[in-house]
Amino acid sequence: MKVTVADCLELNAFRNAEFAAGRVNADNEVKSISVLDICSTDDFWLKKSDRTEILLTGFLGCRKDVETQCSIVRQAAEKGCAALVVYYTGKANRNLDRRVINTAESEQLPLIIMDPSADYSQAITEVMDRVLYGDNFRNSLISNTVFHLLNFEKHSNFQSAVREAAINNDFQLIILSEDFNPILTVETRHKATIADAIRLGKERNVEGDSKVYTMIDVNGVLTYWGPVTINNDKYYMFIVDNEDSYTAGEITKLAEIIELAMGMWKYTPERDAKAEFIKALIRGNKSLAYTLKDEARINGDEILSVFFTKGIGQEAESQIFAEFEKTEDLNIMKITEGDETYGMILTYEEEGSTPEYRNSCMQLFDRLKSNKKARIFHVTGLNGIEGAGDAYRLISESWSFVQNVFPYKRVFTKYELTLVSNCINIQIQGGFVKKNYIELLEPFKAAGENKGRQLLETLETFVLDAGMNSGKTAEFMGIHTNTVQYRLKKINEMLGVEITGNRVIPGLTMALALKRLERVVS
Repeated sequence: MKVTVADCLELNAFRNAEFAAGRVNADNEVKSISVLDICSTDDFWLKKSDRTEILLTGFLGCRKDVETQCSIVRQAAEKGCAALVVYYTGKANRNLDRRVINTAESEQLPLIIMDPSADYSQAITEVMDRVLYGDNFRNSLISNTVFHLLNFEKHSNFQSAVREAAINNDFQLIILSEDFNPILTVETRHKATIADAIRLGKERNVEGDSKVYTMIDVNGVLTYWGPVTINNDKYYMFIVDNEDSYTAGEITKLAEIIELAMGMWKYTPERDAKAEFIKALIRGNKSLAYTLKDEARINGDEILSVFFTKGIGQEAESQIFAEFEKTEDLNIMKITEGDETYGMILTYEEEGSTPEYRNSCMQLFDRLKSNKKARIFHVTGLNGIEGAGDAYRLISESWSFVQNVFPYKRVFTKYELTLVSNCINIQIQGGFVKKNYIELLEPFKAAGENKGRQLLETLETFVLDAGMNSGKTAEFMGIHTNTVQYRLKKINEMLGVEITGNRVIPGLTMALALKRLERVVS
């Protein structure tokens, strides 16, 4: 089958490439591909090339010499090369001179300018796959796989069929949920763990829409990753090439065949037990969580922290999570919908919630808040499944209110959440308890409307926002530190107490939080 320059441009390696010149010869036949980096036009004639070869170059030998670049284009056209592909490498041509493009157009030589993120190896691999094999592969991988996958007489379901196909063709297959939890595993060897592969898959961010599967080396084991749609739902599939026998193109074709077979078998993936475990805890259904824990392979003693995040962005969040899992040797389990993520952090062993692990969790949440729109709500330091369920309940009851009580914070711990949860209960119940707290602020009314409001605002900012730091209070309010100090002195006199005293601050904090909460719910 004839392969043309236009056919090559449809490959994933040329995604986002610019066809800058010579479109009239887009049907030039391609039979080979090689790298061209020379220092002078004389060197060109030492290179043996034919009329069906694509040349890849970064003009490294003449990066600042536009005339030489134009001469190379003319000589490539004279030798009848199929196309010239220009890469951005290192300090090479980041903006190809217009004269080079005009020369290629006048010579009618197809000139392709690659995206800065592209690399030589991917283009070479994909073009040669297309040239050598097209839709006909050099081995019996596809035909053997199809034979086993569609043997409806021998097999009762897709899982049985794909397992035999994997055994006979020396590959392995793992299907993951959208949250990277294993749904189906067909393992024929055990040189690397699924957990290691998933961790690297998250790190490489394989969530793109690449048409060719992404190759990831997992401790010497080659795995190929890509998205797959089952019953209109998104999953991930990675295939392990046990003996490094197949090309990326063959693996991609294999994945397509497997996806088609799923439809013919009407395969429905098993439920994502880990996601269902999290959902059960979010809903407060602890009995269901206990039922799912063995299926999800979760031990309550391994749960370090539960969290809820908003507004971070899936790509940024996934990258931070992947780096965290790699460096801390901890496991993040999550479910994501839109810009909201519910999850938990677990150890790989029953080591309990040590101070080192808790510190690691806190560092993770601090990294997540780099986006100013991000909000992170977490409870770290738990007591098994019961504690995880109670923590999710605490988060769900108070997350929308805690932001109003602490408007300058982006990370909310169990301390802020507990404070606000208690305020909500007091607000709902009303009565004597609420009255006691609100009366602690009565002296501000006696100071007059404007002055009282000014002093109360200063006290709220000082206690709830600035951590009782007068400098930060001045910064938040846009006033001088001396002004803050003067107002705090007046507040002490007005209340008749030292507001930072150990016996004063708990009640005062609760009263101020109730005051802010009252403004939201009233």
